[in-house]
This record gives sequence, C-alpha cells and structure tokens, in this order.
Amino acid sequence: MTQFSFSSLVSGNLQRISLVTVGAIAFALGSCTAPSATSEADSTDTAASEDVLQVVTTFLPITQFTNAVAGDRAEVVQLLPTNTGVHDYQATPGDAQAIANADVLIQNGLEIEFFLDDMIDNAGNAELVIIDSSEGLDVLAFADEHDDHGHGEKEEHDDHGHAEEKEHDHEEEHAHGDEHDHEEEHAHGDEHDHAEGEAHAEGEEHGDDHDHHGHAHGEYAPHVWLDPKLAIEQVENIRDGLIAADPEGEAEYTANAEAFIAELEALDAEITEKLAPFEGQTFVVFHDFAGYFAESYGLESETLVGIPEDSPSPEDVKRVMETVKAEGLKTVLTEPQVGGESFDAIASDLDISVSVFDPLETGDAEAVQPEYYLTIMRQNADNLAASFGADQAWLPLWGSQAAAV
Repeated sequence: MTQFSFSSLVSGNLQRISLVTVGAIAFALGSCTAPSATSEADSTDTAASEDVLQVVTTFLPITQFTNAVAGDRAEVVQLLPTNTGVHDYQATPGDAQAIANADVLIQNGLEIEFFLDDMIDNAGNAELVIIDSSEGLDVLAFADEHDDHGHGEKEEHDDHGHAEEKEHDHEEEHAHGDEHDHEEEHAHGDEHDHAEGEAHAEGEEHGDDHDHHGHAHGEYAPHVWLDPKLAIEQVENIRDGLIAADPEGEAEYTANAEAFIAELEALDAEITEKLAPFEGQTFVVFHDFAGYFAESYGLESETLVGIPEDSPSPEDVKRVMETVKAEGLKTVLTEPQVGGESFDAIASDLDISVSVFDPLETGDAEAVQPEYYLTIMRQNADNLAASFGADQAWLPLWGSQAAAV
C-alpha cells in the first residue's frame, strides 16, 4: 500500500457540592447506551465502478472536507455510520471490504481512528493510497489531566507521526487565500507500513502513558477539524492527496478546494469577530475536544470529563461549578451525542441553562455534505457567545431545558 506522505511539514470558593448533582450525573451516565446503525460502507455496492476513483473516508468532518474537494469526480463512502462516533464504532465485514475495494483512504489521523491499522492489514489492498489529513499540522500534545485545560504545547505532526516543537502563528505562516505548494513540501510516494504502528514522539510507542481512565489516547489531541484554520490545511492535504492519486482530476480538485477554502476563510472571520469580545475567558464543555478551537480564538476551555466514556467524580463536578461561577457563564455546553443529563444536574444547581457545542463527530445522513460543517460551526459560535452572556435573539438548548438542535 502507498502512504501519501507529508514530511517536514478558577478561582472562587464553592461552599457546597450538591450530592443530588453528583448522584444524578452518575445515574445518567450509567443508563447511556451506544446507538445502533449501519455504515455507508455496509450499504454500498462493493462492485466499484472501475472508471471512478473510489474513496473511503473515516468519519464526518473528513467526509465533509473530502466531498467538498472531490465533487462529482470521485465516489466517496464513509466508513463509520454517520450517527456513530469513533469511540463507539464496531467494524463490520462490509467495512473491510470497502477498504479492500478502495483506491484511496482518507483519515483524520492523530490516532483518533485507532481501529484502522488492523482493518487495513485485513483488507490486503496493496494499491491503497492513504491520505493523513492532519499531516504537517501544528498539533496540541495531551498534557496531564486538566493541566492547562488538558493540552500542552503545539508541535508539528509529520508523516510518520513524530512531532517537532514549533512556534505557530496562523496569520503569518498560513495566508488563507494562498495555495500551499504541497508538491514541493511533501514526497507523495513515501512508503508507510501501518502494520508496524509507528510511534509519535521520536519513536516511542504511543498510548503507553496516555491511558485516560481506561481509554488509550494518542500522543496528540485529534480534534483539529474544529479550528477552521486547521480545517483549511486538512482540505489542502486532501486536495493534494487526491491529485497524487488521480492526476487527471487536478483542475477539478484544485477549483473545488479553492471554493471551499474561501468558505472556511469567511467562517473563520465571522467566528473571530463574534468571539473577540470574550478573549481570555473560559467556557465549559462536556469532554476534552475544544482545545484547538479555544486556542484559535483566544479562549480557554474547561471540561467535565476527558473522554465521553469517563464518569465525572465529585472533584470534576466541583471544578466545573467553580469555573461557571468564576466566569459568570450563562450556559454549559454539552454535545448532541452525550452529556446532556450530566449537565442538566449541574445547571439546575447553578440556575443556568444547558446549550450545545457540537464536535461534529456524528449527525444524520445529510451531515456528510460540506455545508453541514459550516452550519454547525456557526451554531457553535453563536451558542458559545451566548454562554458568555452575548445578547442573542435565540438560544438553542439541549436536554430537558429545551428541544434538541
């Protein structure tokens, strides 16, 4: 198989924690069950058309970006069901067959698709081109739990999963209107053996020291797609990978990418303007996914748990409640997938509301379209501004507080 390579590239004293709050959260988490669904890969005819590039993507943001670049030139199939997150995914024989039939596999990278290596090995597709959309991005290393809001310094993610410390200024090193010349920066044909599971951080086995409450994290925070600036770089990586796999489609891939990048630039400008009045403030989300977004817009994020499967302790609840009181937050931000019941209990104790920050890992069947990313990110920014107290004509809430978004 061929790896598409990109080398070089707070305070406040809380008088009490309601035992009812902690008990309600524990009960709510204990009653959660993962959704059942059929993946696109399962429902797609495996007899692929020989004259159309067959592309498999992993989950929603990668599919959205790929659809934006590929347009009608490639057949794009998402591996995971749209309503199933990576933490809940269970591979099926149809998924392995989809990889076996594919010309290209596009992933987010940063080990969020921890299940891929075995699937690729089992598929036995020696001609498969693998595009790592996070390659070359400056990424956040996971730090100790809740230390610096769960993240450390930014480092550059290279084609073998290693990282180099690097100062990062998006405005200086990534002019959004300019095209990245990946042909000069990246060697398209470098071989990469996924079966060997090459490690992050100078060859060490990743995950050994990052078992977060029973779930092995990668070395780096994977949620790069939630920063539109980094999403632009992911789109560029996907564009260049598709051109390498299908050189005859270069003009189409380039034009499609340019159009979507312009939309991402506009999105970034809108969010920057909306959140500028709240620079330096801290917002609260359910699990640790908002680090890139927060850093991009001069904010801080606090979380109730590290990953969705974690059960919050009384100390977790206390920490979140202290943050809400210190920041004067009007809402805490849960996710469509998880956390509503937990935050309902906290919000009730604090007499605030529960709103939504959608990490875009799941959605309905239409969520694979690029426009879905733009719409949800704008809603996230609106909800976040309202959490800080911005005057909003409407505020979509979640859980028992109001109807779901």
